[in-house]
Amino acid sequence: MKEYRKPKKHEALLWSIALPGFGQFLNRSLFKGSVFIFLEILINVLSNLNVAIIHSFTGEIQRAIDVTNFQWLMFYPCLYMFAMWDAYLNADGEVNCFSYIPFVFGAFFMTIGLIYSPSLKLFGLIMGPVFLPMLSLMPGLLVGFIIYKLVTIYKT
Repeated sequence: MKEYRKPKKHEALLWSIALPGFGQFLNRSLFKGSVFIFLEILINVLSNLNVAIIHSFTGEIQRAIDVTNFQWLMFYPCLYMFAMWDAYLNADGEVNCFSYIPFVFGAFFMTIGLIYSPSLKLFGLIMGPVFLPMLSLMPGLLVGFIIYKLVTIYKT
């Protein structure tokens, strides 16, 4: 029988990006992975996320906004980023005690992007509940990495 090899951090992270819970399966945390997949499906279905994604990618942003249940979709950024951080944390390799900071700020900025997605215009366009949170992730990660670097510099 082949010996189990813990996945590398980037491997677990990328599988978790594909679907929250996959990174946990890779790390052999089957119960936790199942919980994340269940929660992802629950939030996805109750928020109408897949329908909103289809409308967004076909350019029907107002229809995406109309079908979205924001009360449920507000849970998605935190679940998504937490599942990614957990997969990263438990994969093979060293972990700094502040490695959670970029994930937290990514989730925070995505949530703020989601809140403003029905009305905020970028370059004269409303981005909607799919694209604005995705675009908000980048500045969130940037702020998170800057804070992470500052904390690690001043902590050592």
